[in-house]
Amino acid sequence: MFAVLKTGGKQYKVASGDILRIEKVTGNAGDTVQFNEILMMGGDTPVIGAPRVAGAAVQAEILEQAKGPKLINYVKRRRKHSSQRTKGHRQQITVLRVTDILAKGAEKSGVAIAENGRGFDVNAAAEAAAAKPAAKKAAAKKPAAKKAAPKKAAAKAEDK
Repeated sequence: MFAVLKTGGKQYKVASGDILRIEKVTGNAGDTVQFNEILMMGGDTPVIGAPRVAGAAVQAEILEQAKGPKLINYVKRRRKHSSQRTKGHRQQITVLRVTDILAKGAEKSGVAIAENGRGFDVNAAAEAAAAKPAAKKAAAKKPAAKKAAPKKAAAKAEDK
């Protein structure tokens, strides 16, 4: 059985026992995390989500928190400007081992939900976004302020 999960803006096809290098997920080495954004479950009877498979999850164990390779960006402006700049970047990554693929019962598993490095939870953000429009509509209706006549138009009226 395999699953396609989404994390960090990327999609990964995983099976039990696979080792993944993904963008940083909060947690320490040895912790178990759960990914709830499952786009597809494969096996004897494949299930494709619309957009996600309900109740499905992938559980993984964090092996280490590390940094990726250094990427160097060199910029040189040509002709008469003779300026150049070098920038480097190392992406924070998490190394995981997939331990279990759950087709059902993800809500009752009791395992911490995997959050990326900013602590952003997709499900909580969706719930908050659904609650905001009703509150905004009630507060949006305010009387419009009257605009003052432009000074030039008032001066022309006095000259006539």
